[in-house]
Amino acid sequence: MKHARIRYQGEIHTVTVEGDNAVRLPNAQVISEHDVEWLPPAEGTMFALGLNYADHAAELAFKAPTEPLAFVKSKGTYTGHNQTTWRPDNVAYMHYECELVAVIGKQARNVKREDALSYLAGYTVCNDYAIRDYLENYYRPNLRVKNRDATTPVGPWIVDAADVPDPSNLKLRTWINGELKQEGSTSGMIFDIPYLIEYFSSFMTLQPGDMIATGTPEGLADVVPGDEVVVEVEGVGRLVNRIVSETEFFANCARA
Repeated sequence: MKHARIRYQGEIHTVTVEGDNAVRLPNAQVISEHDVEWLPPAEGTMFALGLNYADHAAELAFKAPTEPLAFVKSKGTYTGHNQTTWRPDNVAYMHYECELVAVIGKQARNVKREDALSYLAGYTVCNDYAIRDYLENYYRPNLRVKNRDATTPVGPWIVDAADVPDPSNLKLRTWINGELKQEGSTSGMIFDIPYLIEYFSSFMTLQPGDMIATGTPEGLADVVPGDEVVVEVEGVGRLVNRIVSETEFFANCARA
């Protein structure tokens, strides 16, 4: 089953998603996906992995890490399916990152690997955009690279964990304006989801709604205003986002 958060007629609802991506409201009314505003399906802390695919590390001429390289993304960075993300004016390179996201379903502390997947609510997709100009070191992405307002599309929904029997063998793809630019598999992860849940929960308590963004494979490319970027994880979802300029984005925010 797929669960989403949407805004419809000014109200926020938690809904189930049915065939053709229609959403069923709590009052049983069914609405087309094009008639709602899609919101990030979870709002907890996001723990994001850097260089978690060996081919991506090699693409960037880095050695594969021997311990997870993790950073935290704040709630303000999230945006939803079919929304816009802004490219800062006067930067040279901004790239997408298609990622499988594990969503925590119950409080998790000192979880063992063999039990880890039972702590999940399910899975979603994110596009972890990065502003390469401000990257000082791939091992330590600073705030200007990864924590800008509305620069992490998440969604469109959460797929129940039981409906994704093997998260370690899913295809990931990214398209820019309909052209396939990135293709990989979660089988290329250095640290898989059970390992990551065990790792994080060994020194902190994970809460329901927290998310683990598991990194991206090789195949990055620059994106510019006017681009439509689609990231897809097999069996989980297809997440659409459009790029606008910084000037346009904040002018629209001011008018809203």
